[in-house]
Amino acid sequence: MSPRPRAEMIEATRAKLLASARQAFGRLGYAQTSMDDLTAEAGLTRGALYHHFGDKKGLLAAVVAQIDAEMDQRLEAISSQVADPWQAFCERCRAYLHMALEPEIQRILLQDARAVLADSAQAGEEQCIESLGALLKHMIDIHVVEPVAPLALARLINGSLVEAALWIANAAHPAQKLEESLEGLHLLLRGLRRHDAAPSTATEA
Repeated sequence: MSPRPRAEMIEATRAKLLASARQAFGRLGYAQTSMDDLTAEAGLTRGALYHHFGDKKGLLAAVVAQIDAEMDQRLEAISSQVADPWQAFCERCRAYLHMALEPEIQRILLQDARAVLADSAQAGEEQCIESLGALLKHMIDIHVVEPVAPLALARLINGSLVEAALWIANAAHPAQKLEESLEGLHLLLRGLRRHDAAPSTATEA
């Protein structure tokens, strides 16, 4: 059997470290995760970790980037499954808040990343803002939302969603806070829509 290509081996090592770190950070939290235990569980050395990610903080940043990308893919999939642009936008916003109940997202993105990686957390939000801005621009173009700078509006909406998600993730009763947040979101979204917009093909937000 021929040896595996070097690039493939490098990618496999990174994938092992990421998978092990993601599991440990999600289960124990960043502060309580031991790098020795993490690398041993992955069958690798601390040297491999430092080579690929620099340090523990760099590994957390890579895990956060991976989860951010997956969340964006999930939200895009939700948007693409709804034919009506307004309903697609509303469903996307609601889905983001529901994600704040997921233990991995709560612990890694909404707690540890906020405390350890302020810059990386902001970078992940920029991706969400761009996606929201594109949806809003389309709705402005088709006269569903009043004319306004779409990225400015996207930042305002994203900021509201992030703050609500943080509130949910850190609450003693997160499910209750989710319901309260969804009620508030309903009012916010209702205020965005033009009164003369064509009726939605689905249930109103």
